[in-house]
This record gives sequence, structure tokens and C-alpha cells, in this order.
Amino acid sequence: MKKLFRQLHLWLSIPLGLVITVICFSGAMLVFEKEITECVQHDIYFVEEVKNSPLPIDSLISNVAPTLNEGVSITGITVSSDPERCYKVNLSKPRRAAIYVDQYTGEVKGSSSRLPFFNTMFRLHRFLLDKRDANGGVFWGKQIVGISTLLFVVILITGIILWWPKSKKAWKNLVTIRLRSGWKRFLYDLHVVGGMYAIVFLLAMALTGLTWSYPWYRNAFYSLFGVEQTVQKNNTKGNEHNDKREKKAPDSSIDTVFVAEPQSPYLHWQDVYEYVAQENADYKQITISNGSVNVSFNRIGNQRASDSYKFDNQTGRITDHTYYSDNNKRNKLRGWIYSVHVGSCGGMVTRILAFLAALLGATLPLTGYYLWIKRLNKKNKK
Repeated sequence: MKKLFRQLHLWLSIPLGLVITVICFSGAMLVFEKEITECVQHDIYFVEEVKNSPLPIDSLISNVAPTLNEGVSITGITVSSDPERCYKVNLSKPRRAAIYVDQYTGEVKGSSSRLPFFNTMFRLHRFLLDKRDANGGVFWGKQIVGISTLLFVVILITGIILWWPKSKKAWKNLVTIRLRSGWKRFLYDLHVVGGMYAIVFLLAMALTGLTWSYPWYRNAFYSLFGVEQTVQKNNTKGNEHNDKREKKAPDSSIDTVFVAEPQSPYLHWQDVYEYVAQENADYKQITISNGSVNVSFNRIGNQRASDSYKFDNQTGRITDHTYYSDNNKRNKLRGWIYSVHVGSCGGMVTRILAFLAALLGATLPLTGYYLWIKRLNKKNKK
């Protein structure tokens, strides 16, 4: 049986090794994309000087509106809990477009763009730089990535079976990468010991990544966690539970500001923001759009977890509040899949570990090729 696993491990790795290296390396490069982009484009993301109080949201939006191209509208605004971060004004198009504005001066800082390096890394990671066929043909890049990732899981599992230690001495050898025993020994340890160190993260990233490759796998994955395959329009159970909670509404001082007049849709956004920020002192960022508010937090776990509010756009009155705990299972699982895949579920610690694991994953096929060629040469000499 072990011979079969060895053959599987070898003959799957040989044709797919370079693709796996590219997928793992490009994935590692994307882990800290946000931090690097913000460092390179610092003037766009951060204010020049933090002052006592920011300008009202409707005033900031009025500064942004004249700078927009025809046909582009403002869909929302995102406010960070960090006073040094600019407000992000979300736009209707193109997809995920936004403009950043200094909330203390009203200066429009400009729009950010994905750095060419990260754009290339993303396309490598997902499609091997391939483009979707406009005529609906096979998207070969995506298919190759999906197949390679699926078989990478088999390669990792067979690797565990082949090198799982059977004694205390073997365990000791499996936790140390020897640096002074020659290149061959170093590369062997990097392949075996490094693979064992990275195995949990690599399996987690591969198994979650496959949900973006194949609908059948995604449905099976969701079913494994008890999530229905069809999206329910109404979360009845959650709504019933939410109705039992005490409905929150702005206090009387805020009510006096909310005048029901058919004015600018952004008129009450500042009041809504102040109320929601007061109710959620530990918020990470608050996004306000037409009649809705989304609140995310600096917490361990699902990094897409958030509470949401509904409000009357004409009066600013809060009409509903949905807690993350009342969200449907499908939305929760989707957020967990993303958080585990990118390594953000445990904060900076797991992100660093995910980065190192992905780099190790990129070296595994290369060290494997080296060991295989050395073995072939050794056999030929005999």
C-alpha cells in the first residue's frame, strides 16, 4: 500500500509541480497586498494631519460629486475607526471603485488602483494569466488551477502517509532542518520537514480554495457543514429571533435632528454614523449606503463578520438591526472560507504563518524534483 502512495505522490507531482509552485508562490505574494499597497500609495489612504473633528459626511460627499465622471454616482461611504485613515467614498462603477477623501479638510485624495505586480500575482493565482473565452469556451487557466489544487490535496495526504514518523527518533528528525549537513540533506529536510510544518495551512488553503473552482465541490463543502445548497431569501428563524431583541433607535436628541424632508439622500448619514459608532465602540469600520449600515469589527475568526442596520433615508431613523449571530449559515460559512483561505482568521499571527506556509508550498515541488533527479542519477550509475 505504501508503494502505491509513493507512486501517486511522485507521478502526480511530476506533471503538476511547476503549476503548484506558481499557485503557492503567487498566493504568498497576495497575503500582505493591502499593507504594501497602502505603503506605496500612502498619500491616498491616509490624512496629512489628524484634527479635532472631521467634516460632516454630506459636506465631504458634496466635494467628491463634482469630480466624478458622467454616469458615476456615489453609493456609500466607509469610515474607519483609525482617525488617520481617509474616508472611502464608494462609487457605482466600475466594480468596487472608490475615491478617498481627507475627512478633516475635505480634500479629495484620489482613487486607489491595484498595483501591477499584485494584479499579475492574482491572475497567476486564479487563472495562470489566462483570460475567459468571450465565446463561452473552456476557461483553461481556471480549469488547470482547479485540477492542480484538487490533486495537490492528494499529494499532501500521500506525503503525510509516506513520512509520518513511527518512533521518537523519527519525530526528532522530523522537526529539524539541518543546515550543516550538505545541500542534499538540506533540500531533503526542506521537502519533508518543511512540508510537515506547512501541511495544515496548505490543506486548509487548498480545500477552501477549491470552492471557487467547482460548483459541485462548493455545494458538497457547504453540505458538509450543514448549509443548504439553495439560498433562502428570508431568514425566518433569524428574523423571529431578532424580533425578540429590544429594537434600538436613536435617542431623543438625535430624533430632533431627523427632519422628514425630501432632501439630499446623504443629509442624515452623519447622524446615522454617529449613532451606530456610539452603539459599537469596538468597530473596525462602518459603511453607510442608501438606507443601510454595515459594521465590521477587529475580532478573531470570520473577518467578514458584521452587524447591519436599516434606516429611513429621508428621516435617518433606525428601523432594523441584524446581528451577525442571526445571519444565515451560508453567509457565515462564505466569510469563514475566505478568512481561512487567506490566513486572516487569527489576525497577524496566522497571516504570517499562512505566508510562510505558502512559500514552503512553493518550494516543495522544486525540492521534490531535485531529490527525484538525484535518485534517478544514482540508479543509472548502478
